[in-house]
Amino acid sequence: MTIRYDETARNVLGTELAPCSLDPLTGFYRNGCCETGPDDVGMHTVCAVMTAGFLRFSMSAGNDLSTPRPEFGFAGLRPGDRWCLCAPRWKEALDAGAAPRVVLEATHEEVLAIAPLGVLKDHAA
Repeated sequence: MTIRYDETARNVLGTELAPCSLDPLTGFYRNGCCETGPDDVGMHTVCAVMTAGFLRFSMSAGNDLSTPRPEFGFAGLRPGDRWCLCAPRWKEALDAGAAPRVVLEATHEEVLAIAPLGVLKDHAA
């Protein structure tokens, strides 16, 4: 499998967007990067390091990320896994005190429309 990245994509620090995770393979486009585009209505742009607390929060909010879904090729996430989260869900978790740490180099600059850089830096992995 050839993984393709948008070399023009930028992270919240203004540099080239780094990959978030190849195992598990993440990203809206399943290329390992938190890239976005017009078809990504959820804005899967925050590269976050999963925690048990966030996974519980996400499940309680209606998005179970920890249960394997083999029919979709999804093994389920565990604490320590990196995953491209929807920016609005990350902000919701932030407001609830359950936000996971953020990998700034792998978080797309579009997130800055949802959370200021200072807040992201406060939650940097």
